[in-house]
Amino acid sequence: MPRIRRQRIPPALFRHLLDRVQSRAIGSDQLRLLSQWLDTEPEVPEGPWYKRFPGMCVCGEGDLVKTFLAPGQTPHGQKVR
Repeated sequence: MPRIRRQRIPPALFRHLLDRVQSRAIGSDQLRLLSQWLDTEPEVPEGPWYKRFPGMCVCGEGDLVKTFLAPGQTPHGQKVR
């Protein structure tokens, strides 16, 4: 199982993630929780996956985070811990 990539993120994807943080008003407290989770080097499935936090949901595919969802939006893929 892959681990989430934290370096060499494609520039277009990085811009997309920044746009989603801003457009969905994701707070620094949620980003801190994300960072703490990433520090554990979690394993994720090869295909689509998601991880819920109190104020957002992180969606990815394989080793890449693909987007952030606001509470109430429905993710798809396998739920990870």
